Amino acid sequence: MYLEIVSPEATLFAGEVTSVTVPGVEGEFQMLNDHAAIVSLLQEGDVKLEGNVTIAEAHASKFSKDANGKMVLPITSGTVEMKDNKAIVLAD
Repeated sequence: MYLEIVSPEATLFAGEVTSVTVPGVEGEFQMLNDHAAIVSLLQEGDVKLEGNVTIAEAHASKFSKDANGKMVLPITSGTVEMKDNKAIVLAD
């Protein structure tokens, strides 16, 4: 699926991922390819990306890698929309 992570300053990531896990207000949840359409508020936590993920050098300092090899971006709040195999995370 295609994922975009957008902050007020810049687009932090845009590319193909296997899955994305986000900190929803009702709890953490994961989206995979062909996930049902959804819009959700996000709370403070980590956005986790799985797949062959390459982060642009300009934004690499905002991401880290966890013990399982997932790329992790901490956020304070935001929203996520998933539709037609495209997820957009608007993150603060």
